[in-house]
Amino acid sequence: MSHEPARASAIADLMRAGRENSRLSVVFRYAIADRLGLTVSDLECLDFLADVGPATAGQVAERTNLTTGAVTSMLRRLQQAGYVTAERDPADRRRVIVTLRPERTAELKQPYEHFAEQAERLIEGYSVEELRLLVRHFGRMQAMYLAELDRLRSGDTAQQSA
Repeated sequence: MSHEPARASAIADLMRAGRENSRLSVVFRYAIADRLGLTVSDLECLDFLADVGPATAGQVAERTNLTTGAVTSMLRRLQQAGYVTAERDPADRRRVIVTLRPERTAELKQPYEHFAEQAERLIEGYSVEELRLLVRHFGRMQAMYLAELDRLRSGDTAQQSA
């Protein structure tokens, strides 16, 4: 008995689940941003800084896929709201180093707390091997997203197969 129809069905189910997860993630991000009085781009910037620490305005622009002009406006808005500091890089005065203000991180984490608790309970049931599989999967998906972003930013419209 061939497993090809079962595999094709499982792949289709996985792709559907991934698309729905992506859609819900976007809707969730909009709801969190709205709750905090921010835009989704603001939230992405703050999450990025929380993950990596201080970054240049150029790195923020690359991560958020915004123009440098849009990032300048966003950073000004986030500075005025007290979320970040932006200071000239002493080694290169043309660059600005953006830092998340640590006293604001608890406020940014609060809307995620319930979801984080549920996610923690969810993954308690996974074996170490299953967790490692998920980490590999997400790592590979991230690499694909980054490659596609590079392709889209470069204006390349050709489809490439891996």
